[in-house]
Amino acid sequence: MEVKVIATLGSTLYQTEVKAGKNSIISDEPADLGGGDKGLNPFELLASSLATCTAATLRMYINMKKWEVGEIIVQVEMEDDKPNQVANFKREITFTDASLDEAQEKRLLAIAERCPVHRIITGNVTVATTLNN
Repeated sequence: MEVKVIATLGSTLYQTEVKAGKNSIISDEPADLGGGDKGLNPFELLASSLATCTAATLRMYINMKKWEVGEIIVQVEMEDDKPNQVANFKREITFTDASLDEAQEKRLLAIAERCPVHRIITGNVTVATTLNN
């Protein structure tokens, strides 16, 4: 799957418009870092990618199995451990109305591990950068 996003930063300090196809969002830095706090910061965008992908992946599987779980709530916390050069993610999944047995819970945890964003951030990643003038 190929994804293309375009981030444009104009004259408003750190406020960036991010476009993907016909959709757009605003990313910004918090006020204490000089931004206007008008949108998610880049780290929040990364954590939200994992959270939303996990929720969608679980929903697809749960719908296929015809299980009832209510809402799926995925909370992701990310810590950038700079001294050790490691990003640590903590992911917590909650179902608002589920009666799952141990086997179902184990299976849903395995499905969460198969979320495409999870696979990307825990796999080998390369970034090729060019500069166009």
